[in-house]
Amino acid sequence: MTIEVVNLPNEEITCSTCQANCCRLEVLLISDTGVPEEFIAEDQWGSMTMARLDDGWCAALDRSTMLCSIYEKRPLICREFEMGGYECLEERD
Repeated sequence: MTIEVVNLPNEEITCSTCQANCCRLEVLLISDTGVPEEFIAEDQWGSMTMARLDDGWCAALDRSTMLCSIYEKRPLICREFEMGGYECLEERD
């Protein structure tokens, strides 16, 4: 007998309980979503990434609300990162 484990989003994680841990990950810009120039950096290999502050947080993160200040223009990888999903839970641990 095989039991299939399905990773469903955690219903307890919401915008108000988000720790924005994903905003500390390196984000490659692989498609044009209109990210404003001031939030774009270049890594050591010449790839475009989201700029990060000296402490490692994404430069687009509004520290007073812990919400993305460019949400409508956020990178594709940020759009696909599911709040409460497997990757989110891994980063929160």
